[in-house]
Amino acid sequence: MVGFEQFAVRLSLGFGLSALIGCAAYRRGLLCRSGVVGALLIGTVTVGLGGWSWGVLLVAFFISSSVFSRVDGAHKESLAEKFSKGSRRDLAQTLANGGLGTLIASLHFFAPAPWMWVAFSAAIATVTADTWATELGVLSRSRPRLITSGKEVETGTSGGITAMGVIASLAGAAFIGLLAAALTWMGDFKWIGIGAPWSAAGVFLVVSLAGLFGSLFDSWIGATVQAVYFCAACGKETEHHPTHRCGSPTRLLRGWRWLDNDGVNFLSSLAGAVVAVSAVFGVEVWQN
Repeated sequence: MVGFEQFAVRLSLGFGLSALIGCAAYRRGLLCRSGVVGALLIGTVTVGLGGWSWGVLLVAFFISSSVFSRVDGAHKESLAEKFSKGSRRDLAQTLANGGLGTLIASLHFFAPAPWMWVAFSAAIATVTADTWATELGVLSRSRPRLITSGKEVETGTSGGITAMGVIASLAGAAFIGLLAAALTWMGDFKWIGIGAPWSAAGVFLVVSLAGLFGSLFDSWIGATVQAVYFCAACGKETEHHPTHRCGSPTRLLRGWRWLDNDGVNFLSSLAGAVVAVSAVFGVEVWQN
């Protein structure tokens, strides 16, 4: 168990780092005010209860995603009519992307278990993979296809994927997987009862594949049950509700009205974490 002084130091430094990054992101137009609050909450609790290794993955997700969000911003702005929110992340978006990881870090503080580190890493790998796929996939020259049917759809359509997007998704998941493996190695982390080198390799493989799965699961939910609306005035699908950017009302076209993009992001991170944990326990069962 972490001592009180060590916990207080980690909590303070976590708050300071989160405040620094959050304010810088706000000034650069990456977070709105409520998003800064979300970043403070998630960063402080994750570093305070989880530790520096957990904070490193969180920072890696945010910085890398922020960098890619700036790529060809003019083109992405033209797609804003489809998305319910702009490029500035708000409180709900920060909680959707980092909330599950923070919850796992909190559970690990009170009841430490090796599988929780893998679950946390997979959750962060999923949201990183999904964000990279979104930010880079929309730049693809080929039209996206629905993950469920393969039908061509407009760029920005929920559930649409491209080869570039899938490659970006795998790269994002592998990026977090590599960091998680490096932190596993440096911490001499014991996973499934074997030495650090093999543990690190196992973490990389599991986290990378779980992150990719979670990202594809995100697309599948987006194509099936995420709420998608229709603007009759523009004749376009959109995530905007109850009014489109043009000011006209929108009606539900498909999906569950209560499930928006933030909910989809949270569920996909949960899916990635579940897959990773299942792999951990699966290997343990196989070994025994």
